[in-house]
Amino acid sequence: MSISRLSAALAIAVVAAVSVSASPSSVLAQSSARMDAPQSGRDRLTAWLNQEAARHTAARRDVVAAITTEDQARARQARVRALLSEMIEFETSSGPVVSDTSKVLHEDGFDIEALWYESLPGYRVTANLYRPTTGAGPYPAIIVQPGHGVDGKVSNYGFAANFARAGFIVLAIDIVGEGERLQHFDPEIGASKVGRPTGEHSMGFGQSLPTGGHVSRYFIQDAMRGVDYLMARPDVDDQRIGAFGCSGGGTMTAYLAALDPRIKATASACYVNDFDHLLAPGETGAQDAEQSIPFFLERGLDLPDWIELAAPRPYAIVSTTEDMFPIAGARAAYAEARRFYAAMNAGDRITMIEGPGGHGNLGPVAPQILAFFSRWLKDDVTPPVFTPVAVGDASRLRVTETGQLSSSIGSETLQSLARAQADRERPDPPAEETDSARLARLRVAIRDITRTRTAPGDTVQATLGAIARHNGFQSTPVTLSVGGMDVMATFATDGAPGRKPSLLLLGAPPSTTLEGLFATWTRAGWNVLALEPRGAGGAEEIKSPLTGDWTLLSLRTLLVGRTPVGLRIDDTIAAINWLSERPDVDPRGVAVHGPGALGPVALHAAVLDDRIGQVTTIGSIVAYREFVDRPISRDMAEVNLPGVLRRYDLPDLMEVLGDRLILVNPANAIGEPLSPVEAAQVAPAATVVFRNGRDPAAPPSSSRQ
Repeated sequence: MSISRLSAALAIAVVAAVSVSASPSSVLAQSSARMDAPQSGRDRLTAWLNQEAARHTAARRDVVAAITTEDQARARQARVRALLSEMIEFETSSGPVVSDTSKVLHEDGFDIEALWYESLPGYRVTANLYRPTTGAGPYPAIIVQPGHGVDGKVSNYGFAANFARAGFIVLAIDIVGEGERLQHFDPEIGASKVGRPTGEHSMGFGQSLPTGGHVSRYFIQDAMRGVDYLMARPDVDDQRIGAFGCSGGGTMTAYLAALDPRIKATASACYVNDFDHLLAPGETGAQDAEQSIPFFLERGLDLPDWIELAAPRPYAIVSTTEDMFPIAGARAAYAEARRFYAAMNAGDRITMIEGPGGHGNLGPVAPQILAFFSRWLKDDVTPPVFTPVAVGDASRLRVTETGQLSSSIGSETLQSLARAQADRERPDPPAEETDSARLARLRVAIRDITRTRTAPGDTVQATLGAIARHNGFQSTPVTLSVGGMDVMATFATDGAPGRKPSLLLLGAPPSTTLEGLFATWTRAGWNVLALEPRGAGGAEEIKSPLTGDWTLLSLRTLLVGRTPVGLRIDDTIAAINWLSERPDVDPRGVAVHGPGALGPVALHAAVLDDRIGQVTTIGSIVAYREFVDRPISRDMAEVNLPGVLRRYDLPDLMEVLGDRLILVNPANAIGEPLSPVEAAQVAPAATVVFRNGRDPAAPPSSSRQ
């Protein structure tokens, strides 16, 4: 049977068997159990990624341990800043800060100005500025950033009130996705459609990732422009500005202090740790989207680098003993940073404030935090008094009339900023390019972007289990070793002599359905290899129902310099390498089917490997550009790629594949099926099959575009 004339009936058999309404991960959890794997695919991938992380952190540890002089420390700082600039791609904005004050409140010992300012043109940050009503200015100032909570700046009222009464001006801002800056606010439900702030941040991360850089660039820009705003006020002493925040706010405080030398004293709470402890079994693992920078560990960085970049400026690491972030990691980070400060002759300028309780329990150490800022920004060592203050009616602190920028004065969003960047950086293909030159260019780009490492023809180690004989075919469990990780598969054949074409199924349905699929294809003279994708099975903390259960696992993958798509391309090509060595396989007749999130994997692999004569995607996305064009996209993490839109998009791959491609139920970024016209625009040369996934018995319709 010619690979270019793949039977429509067989293609539909796969569509009926692999339900596109189920996630590949959940489907393959059953497949993993069927193959008697000792762990789920997610567990195996996590363990492998932890090994990769440990390798990177060990190499970094040796580098940092060798730093003993100030010159060496400053050289390290210069290198780390350059790496961060390359990975994050900081925003820049100059000139006076556009701002407006909506009202002024008079409280006990301080006034509150409700205001907004622009971080970038049209991109607004809501904030409360607390100003002492006693003493003479100019006053030292502290920029305060909130943790991951819908209240945003309001959550810092108690600290801000005490700082103000102690003689500090305080700029308490809403981090994007919090307070009055919800990116997906729905007035009908009075909340974000995406969910909690970590879900909003995950959505923004996914929208920013394909354009390059990292979403934290916008968080950092917000804080830096906040410092610009403070510097421009005549009542602020611009030589005495500090930064404070807890949890997610502790993260942004650490980023700001590391990158902005105008910050003269910093207290970062419930954030500082190291990845050796965070990634240990049973611990927190990868953190949230803005806290996890792609390639961070691979490039030789770790969380203590943020503190060390601020040296020799005064720094307080604030931690709680029962935090979800392990206290041992915070202590280890402090010990390393203290040695770094000592190399700069500033060992007395770093301290650790450690208190009891869980995450964010700062009440017991609040006086110490206030004393830290009084010492370093006011040169005052008098023990301060910290009085707990209830916020009362929080609505009085609103900057906008409605409580949200989106429903009042408006603002650019993370998605609109990502779209604008994608427009600016859209690649222009060469004016004249041969087919072979285009293929070569795309192959280089794919390897760069996906970070795939397995090449066609590479040797692959495989372990075969016992053969099981069924009615008309036999199946064999296969374990492939790909890059040091075991990948599970099941191989089915009719056992007859001679080379046959082979179907590589990325993902598999439950065992009862899989047996019927094997029977159908082997009866038609095909071999079948059903491959478990890396990371299949298991689950994780869900940041939002819209972002899926791959958010944290994808962040962990990116931290060590890999991508989920790239790892699965490795597995796909390794599987074809194994198939090609078998005497019963025609290496020129391989078809690859990728359902759901595995569709982009199949497309990439087919461009890289000429042995793939036909590729079928089932219910898969057709363009990364949709991630930046749509306000909301679903389940981006499993398929997304850093900087991909600077080099290519999925339609570019489809154009190269031409009539080797079959699109079954192609979908947009929120899972809606494309129309025939939309499908024709994306892949004019492909065969498009439309089928009701809820009724496998319904007759298929197909169109040759």
